[in-house]
Amino acid sequence: MNDKIFVDTNILVYAHDLSSGDRHAKAAAIIENLWQDETGVISTQVLQEFYVTVTRKIKSPLKPAEARDIILNYLSWPVQANDPETTIRASEIEEKNNLSFWDALIIAAALRLQAKKIITEDLNPTTIHDMRHSTQPVFVFDERDKPDGSSSVSMRQDQ
Repeated sequence: MNDKIFVDTNILVYAHDLSSGDRHAKAAAIIENLWQDETGVISTQVLQEFYVTVTRKIKSPLKPAEARDIILNYLSWPVQANDPETTIRASEIEEKNNLSFWDALIIAAALRLQAKKIITEDLNPTTIHDMRHSTQPVFVFDERDKPDGSSSVSMRQDQ
């Protein structure tokens, strides 16, 4: 079985933003591989940020209906809702690791989906203490050298 890979908003945006040059080609290839391997996972936060960004913030904004159609396609991937448990977990990750709450929410969603990697441009390698387990395992986010230039962040449980 292939490991789940969490996709952050910026990668999803680049994959659908034709004006993002090399980033578009690289992100589109990543997303295509995730579709083929059936390993992509996302959160409601990613879908919400994607919608706002592609309809308002990119050089050639998409029409809302077009953005909705893209989001509907991604609903075939596992999607983590930002429910109260995910929010609490994110606040713990934020507090213990000096991250922004929004980055911690991405990590919490990835952990809830049991993703092995997060593909992003935003997160720096850092150590995350998973407060949900009584033994306090540590999830290490190691930046991998990727030919596409994005950060691929691996999560492994260290005892």
